[in-house]
Amino acid sequence: MPVAVKVPEKQIAPAPVAKPVRKGARAGYVKRDVVVEKALKQKSVRRVQLPSGYKPSDKEEYMNDYQLEYFRQKLLSERDNLLTATQETINELKEEARDVGDEAERASRETENFFELRTRDRYRKLLYKIDKIIATIDDGTYGYCVDTGEEIGIKRLEGRPMAERTVDAQERWEHKKKQLGD
Repeated sequence: MPVAVKVPEKQIAPAPVAKPVRKGARAGYVKRDVVVEKALKQKSVRRVQLPSGYKPSDKEEYMNDYQLEYFRQKLLSERDNLLTATQETINELKEEARDVGDEAERASRETENFFELRTRDRYRKLLYKIDKIIATIDDGTYGYCVDTGEEIGIKRLEGRPMAERTVDAQERWEHKKKQLGD
């Protein structure tokens, strides 16, 4: 008697839902530009092997797989550098002698430690931001302004791969933040 074997059905992942984008000084959230949304839905982000010495160019299709991989590697390198620096600080603080006879020397060390820990706290926040940016590479939204949906631009991303906004949108955001006192 033949035995029936159940073959698993092909699983189809649900289509990604467009994330709402904050629009400039307006309160509330709005949808991205239709053209950008359409391009993002069609794009499939895949890992590629970069050619030796690859540099992104404005002549290529914007945020193609090579550019995304280039910026992913750049961000991962920055992340590794921050983690290394943080570990070095932890090791230095562990090895530091706590028994200092001179009060002035102790105060000086405490001040140095305070500034070092503040710097490392900034690194911690930057690590969080890098992880968030890497996630945008994976979901296909990297390279597009979070406020306007416009292309940030290769030159800006080359100089600051963690940029989330175009230059104009960044200026507006900083001006608004300054006005609100944040």
